[in-house]
Amino acid sequence: MSSLGRASAILGAGTLISRVTGLVRTIVLLAAIGSVGRASDAFSTANQLPNNVFTIIQTGILTAVIIPQIVKSASHKDGGQAFISKLFTLGTVVFLAATGVAMVLAPWLVFMYSSQFTPDQLALGTAFAYWCLPQIFFYGLYALIGETLNAKRVFGPYTWAPIANNVISIIGFIVFMMLFGDNRNHVEMWDPTMIAVMGGTATLGIAVQAALLLLAWRRTGLHLRPDFRWKGVGLGEVGKLASWTFMMVIAGQLAGLAQSNIVSKASGDHPAGTIMMAAWLVFMLPYSIFAVSIGTPYFTQIAEHTAEDRHDQVRGDVARSIRAISLFIVISAVALAVASVPATRIFTENGAFAEQAAPVLICYLVGLLPLSLLFIVQRTFYAYGDTRTPFWFTIVQCSLIVVSALVAPLLVPLSQLAAAVALGQSLAGLVQTIIAVVLLRRRLGGLELPRVALSLGRFVIAAIPAGFAGWGVYLLIGGADGWAVASTGMTGRLLGAVGTGVVGGVAFVVYLVVLFVLRAPELSVVSGLVKRFLPARASR
Repeated sequence: MSSLGRASAILGAGTLISRVTGLVRTIVLLAAIGSVGRASDAFSTANQLPNNVFTIIQTGILTAVIIPQIVKSASHKDGGQAFISKLFTLGTVVFLAATGVAMVLAPWLVFMYSSQFTPDQLALGTAFAYWCLPQIFFYGLYALIGETLNAKRVFGPYTWAPIANNVISIIGFIVFMMLFGDNRNHVEMWDPTMIAVMGGTATLGIAVQAALLLLAWRRTGLHLRPDFRWKGVGLGEVGKLASWTFMMVIAGQLAGLAQSNIVSKASGDHPAGTIMMAAWLVFMLPYSIFAVSIGTPYFTQIAEHTAEDRHDQVRGDVARSIRAISLFIVISAVALAVASVPATRIFTENGAFAEQAAPVLICYLVGLLPLSLLFIVQRTFYAYGDTRTPFWFTIVQCSLIVVSALVAPLLVPLSQLAAAVALGQSLAGLVQTIIAVVLLRRRLGGLELPRVALSLGRFVIAAIPAGFAGWGVYLLIGGADGWAVASTGMTGRLLGAVGTGVVGGVAFVVYLVVLFVLRAPELSVVSGLVKRFLPARASR
């Protein structure tokens, strides 16, 4: 278990720095293009296109299939050398082809996601897309190399490489503002040079991110070489497994497509695509730091245990990972909810709009715990080579997302349309996770659910006074009229971040104190992670 703790600490540290620099990147980006306006939504749509394709590649094929298959390939006579070389050759060809097709279809892709845009907004979005879509190739290589490193228990580089992307982007966006000014949220403000600098900066960062992973490849002990002989090493099995996850992610993208088109109705004067992107970034901060950092090493171990038919240990792995992840995710959701207004102020031009946009973040946070638990539950199915079952419970989620998005405009004004769509997504994710847990419990013959439920109960009890304490601090610093929200300009964004840290920090401390009073055994996870981050002190 010490190796899992060490891996989680390395991943957590890298993810924390990556996400913090990612927040700074977004702050600088929105200072350059604005958080509300047709130009900012056009860039957000174009820059999201390669991310959507990356999601299909990573979640639909790599995470679901590649790690278990690479673990199995280690038993080959050559230690998986031939399998991985063929896999990388095939992957490179697929990524190049996908990028080429996307470039050809750029105008149609932008329209598909933003049919409610004005003609000049669609034209600007398409111009951005031509610069952003090459990210598909670099995202693909980054994911393929990174997942292979994870499968070989080289966990750090995959998490730390995005920091370089964020630094390059921050520098590029600052250069943009130095050359062209800031807050360019109107379509008519943009010319080809400005588009090239903005879009080129975003793509350059992803390219460097992928290149850095190659420097860590020697730690796998594998030697890659181009190999176009794709028969005879099990790639057919990979394709069969990936077909279900591919369809699953396509369904998710179609659900996202419905959301994007509906929310684009609010573009211009109300929270829309850009605000949803920013809120999702904040939402993903605790998810990435805790769910991914703790769950990824467990996933590798679960894959190893399933390969050895050690099902009792799989049940224990799943239960322990759920309890460890939930310990941090419950308080993260509560702390961010009470600090939602200053957290949203980081991305908005003024405090008044932060109050209007904060419900988007709160509605996303409703789904933080279910999504975090799904991370490990869904991957346990993948470890057993079962990609069909996750497809079906994801179809339920996607159906609910589409229905809720279609209903949202009928129930709320445009000013809260983005929040309503976010809430629909969270509730759909809750249903999906419940179904997934029930099916996994049936498959494994148990999941230690009574013990997990007892832990969750302790976390919720501790989170209630923690939430009130955080809310009290928010009111003490002035609430919506205080320094954390009402300040103007870039200073206001930075003070919003400081206010979020103060409110959330107090909530987190109270949470730990209550758990200590309750003598929660899960606190050993916290002390273990602290020891991993401070090895010198721990050894004295």
